[in-house]
Amino acid sequence: RAGLLDFGRTLSATTSLEPLLDALVSRLQQVLGVERIAIFIEDARDASGYRVARVAGLSSSVLVPPDFREMIRTRSAEDGIVRADGLDMPVASGFVRRALHYYVPCVVRGRMVAVIGLGRSTGGALLSSEDLEILRTVSGYVAVAIENSLLYQEQKARAEELALLKEFNESIVESINVGILTADSEGCVTACNSALEDMLGLRRDEATGQRVEDIFADDFAETLQQALGVQGWEMTELRNIYKLHTATRQGRTLILNVGLAPLKRADATIHTGVLVVLEDVTSRVRLEEQLQQREKLSSIGLLAAGVAHEINTPLTGVSSYTQMLLGMLAETDPKHALLQKIRRQTDRATGIVNNLLNFSRTGNVTEFADVDLNRVLDDTLQLLEPQLRHSRIELGREYAEDLPRVYGNAGKLQQVFTNLLLNARDAIPDGGSVRLRTSGGSERDAVTIEVVDTGIGIAPENVARIYDPFFTTKGVGRGTGLGLAVSYGIVQEHSGHISVESAPGRGTTFRITLPTAGARARLQAASD
Repeated sequence: RAGLLDFGRTLSATTSLEPLLDALVSRLQQVLGVERIAIFIEDARDASGYRVARVAGLSSSVLVPPDFREMIRTRSAEDGIVRADGLDMPVASGFVRRALHYYVPCVVRGRMVAVIGLGRSTGGALLSSEDLEILRTVSGYVAVAIENSLLYQEQKARAEELALLKEFNESIVESINVGILTADSEGCVTACNSALEDMLGLRRDEATGQRVEDIFADDFAETLQQALGVQGWEMTELRNIYKLHTATRQGRTLILNVGLAPLKRADATIHTGVLVVLEDVTSRVRLEEQLQQREKLSSIGLLAAGVAHEINTPLTGVSSYTQMLLGMLAETDPKHALLQKIRRQTDRATGIVNNLLNFSRTGNVTEFADVDLNRVLDDTLQLLEPQLRHSRIELGREYAEDLPRVYGNAGKLQQVFTNLLLNARDAIPDGGSVRLRTSGGSERDAVTIEVVDTGIGIAPENVARIYDPFFTTKGVGRGTGLGLAVSYGIVQEHSGHISVESAPGRGTTFRITLPTAGARARLQAASD
């Protein structure tokens, strides 16, 4: 029996409730020689305030009466133990009054956390006063041990719940297709999601700990500081930046919608940093620009056609009469030189009219066939190579082998490449290089052509206007401003896309993407 006391003292080391109860029942049966034992544990979910946590020698369907707590408190003897003969419970209540003779409250800090119910000894004899005194002493240790186990169980359940909630929240953050990062009050990245990794081309461990401004280009950092205001990374209000043009440190151009929100603790009084949400709207903005450009070109094309036809009639008359007069005069006649000037200016005006007519016809029906773009590029270079070499421009070819064919018009595509190469020549006044690259998509559904030059680049304010008809940065008489407008229309006619990346002093890259003949055929079959 002294061992029971020692056992009671060691119970507090057991944090798990189930092993604790199993060990307690086993030791009570062994030391006291009782077969019937029930342990009732406090449970606010039960109507009686207690539940049967463990039984031995009894049915597991033992019920607990509604007034169990008061019954134990008011019927306990001077030694603090309740005897069954002091209880007046009807048999119909389901409470096993005769099977359990003793009820030992386990109390800690005035709270009855459990009750140990015991029957008589195996031979039917009552427990001795010494046994009851040991039970009363042990009940204190049991109370502490059970309370600790319940607390441990509660904390474990709460920790598991928090872990599940954290996992759930992280899965949401990882699943959405917008970049998310959190920054502390110093503006250093504390966390980010996979969408941001893909957007920036930067691993999470590389971004974490860096200042937010350092993982973007300088223009982004400047705009971000303006949005944060004087409060900086301790801002307290929501802020938004729409259609911010920037670039990653790897040089990738992006258009972002940026949202800034203060991070707060649960009590909403202490600011711990800023939540930065980055939505990549580059594709959406480019598509909007294409639609606007297409509508603009369509309207201007109709106007250009009308103007060209109106000008062409009197221009034809002037040209014809000039040729007649030239035929009537000797080359030594002073008037002959004047008429030659008129003829040259008439030819120049005719060229402009023809450009206008070509521009207005880009939407007309064109004969298409399977086209080898590598071959078209070589044919274009064969025509222009002498001019480019004369301008001290080094040419480079990086063609993909086994490039899929596109469904298009070789003549019109050659016109596009000619315009791009001539623009590259004009952008490299002091010599440089031009590289032509072709590549096929991983699924062989598109072909990309790049014209990369090392020229003076395009000013940011002009990039959005380069496809506008008649817009040019060249000197008077050096260009009509229709080359890129016509090229844009031809690419659109081929269901393709043209884009540009440029910066002053860093050269220019024009990128054209065209669907392959196979992809176009599959799309046509699906639409039919």
